[in-house]
Amino acid sequence: MPQVVRSRIGALHGPSPATPLPHRFRSLADREAVEVLHRAARVLVASLPALTDRLVEALYAQEPGYRAAIDAGRAEVWQEVHHSLRHNVGSLIQPREFRESAHRTSRWIGEIRAEQGVPLDAVLHAFRMGGAMVWQDLVDETARRDPDDVRLLVHVAADVWNFVDEHCGIVADAYRQAERRQSWRRENRQRLMVAALLDGTARIADLAEAAAMLGLPEQGRYAVLAVAGAPRGPGAADRPPLALPAAPGAPVLWHPGPDAEFAILPLAGPPGELSALAAALDVPAGTRAGIGSAVEGLAALGDARRLAETALRACPAAGGTVLLDEHLPDALVVSSPALAEALADRVLGPLDRLDPADRDVIVETLTAWLDADGSAQRAGARLYCHRNTVLNRLRRFEQLTGRCLTRPRDAVEVSLALAARRLLGT
Repeated sequence: MPQVVRSRIGALHGPSPATPLPHRFRSLADREAVEVLHRAARVLVASLPALTDRLVEALYAQEPGYRAAIDAGRAEVWQEVHHSLRHNVGSLIQPREFRESAHRTSRWIGEIRAEQGVPLDAVLHAFRMGGAMVWQDLVDETARRDPDDVRLLVHVAADVWNFVDEHCGIVADAYRQAERRQSWRRENRQRLMVAALLDGTARIADLAEAAAMLGLPEQGRYAVLAVAGAPRGPGAADRPPLALPAAPGAPVLWHPGPDAEFAILPLAGPPGELSALAAALDVPAGTRAGIGSAVEGLAALGDARRLAETALRACPAAGGTVLLDEHLPDALVVSSPALAEALADRVLGPLDRLDPADRDVIVETLTAWLDADGSAQRAGARLYCHRNTVLNRLRRFEQLTGRCLTRPRDAVEVSLALAARRLLGT
């Protein structure tokens, strides 16, 4: 309940150090109005418990936003209202002494009501109801004592409602500041929880709370998307690096990492859902995106993130999207770079003794032939040469390396060695 008169009433107690006396003299009516107000306010101070009871009952009956708070703790609400009335009605008699304490009380009420989730409109309505009730009691007490004095209260009526508005402003500011703090704490806790899930460090006991906090099913199916190299223009730090197709039912949550950004992808569709998602991604030039395999439950998101990182490493440096399930041989290569480099040196090392241009022609031909499923005809079409030229180059490769491309084991090793050279730059 706000303080109900401004410091002009402090004229009876001397000027405030920060507020010089106005050059004009106050009218006799102003002074008489202050005296009438003081007499009525002293009576209100003596009957504060009854006034508090009436205001709490009025709040319960007229302000739906307060009913839950009163039902949950009527005694606490009563003490809050009584504390506010005591400071603010006291300001009618000693404005300078009670001003700061009244302000502190209003700020405290704004903060606590924000934390309890009482709507701001309800809190402001409660303050205005309190101001109206105090004013009416002042008028009633003055009329009971001397009806002729009621006319003098007109001189302070504007001050009463100006101060109601002032304290409504104090409450609103405190309420919004508390909301911002709550929002920051909530968002920070969500970020920490998402980080723990993706790191695989979340405790099993916290998974139910995490599911409720993030709006995700604890036992749902998930995959993780990793993105690196996305262009980030001015003001884009808080926006996702990629626009994702809308996911029904559950949110897509992003989390930044030192080398990539990660998105938790809730899955609820058919088996080909990840393939459809990969095809639908609009990846800018130079941006690399890797989608890991599906996992079961929030507890497995750490594994899903590591799978997404493997898919990202298998993505070409020029950019694009790699779905891990469709590039498992490449994933094997990038998962063990040292072994992959050793394999590449063992299989392709003899080609390094050739002239670089000659070597590159043989490597290009091998790659085209493997991509064409071993068809020299289709490989020649891709390379704009005759099929016999392709076959001649392949035979030369076999002579230089001692490998036989019709032997399945050798063909597999050649394919993995080429992937190692392409992905690891060996």
